[in-house]
Amino acid sequence: MQVFAVISKLIDYPDSELIENLDSVIEYIKDSSEIATDEKEILMEFVSWMRSHTSIKLQETYVETFDMVPEHDLHLTHHIFGDDRGRGPALIDLSEHLKNEGLEVKEGEIPDFLPLLLEYASTLDDIKSRAFLGDAKKIIKIIADNLDKAKSPYSKLIRIVEKHSCLTIAA
Repeated sequence: MQVFAVISKLIDYPDSELIENLDSVIEYIKDSSEIATDEKEILMEFVSWMRSHTSIKLQETYVETFDMVPEHDLHLTHHIFGDDRGRGPALIDLSEHLKNEGLEVKEGEIPDFLPLLLEYASTLDDIKSRAFLGDAKKIIKIIADNLDKAKSPYSKLIRIVEKHSCLTIAA
């Protein structure tokens, strides 16, 4: 799903490559026939918000949002296990699954990082991506709820992911 490819980039750390290519992101969103109109509006609003800030401010906001507040952590197993030993086997299983599917996790990268999982989900057909993310729907909802409470601009992006994280489509 193309929407996952876009959100994957937008909720990852806003590095210079992303910031320098926001015009390309806008064109990609506008040209996509697979992204729903309401989702395009949310994505364009978020990109507009990004463009209204300096790269330093975007990076500060990202760190304050995701790195400093455990309830917003984009590492999904953190919300289940915290720092418990049970997290290790879950990460190994996920890493093996991604490797078997042809997605190599970069050295030093933790495989449960939501942008990485969305990158993977974007390569799947609609049903498979919904099923894959459906396993994490409760965690995605918790993150979205926490971001809503913090009035974070990222919350609407996570809500799109939540909406697509199930096999039934709400009417």
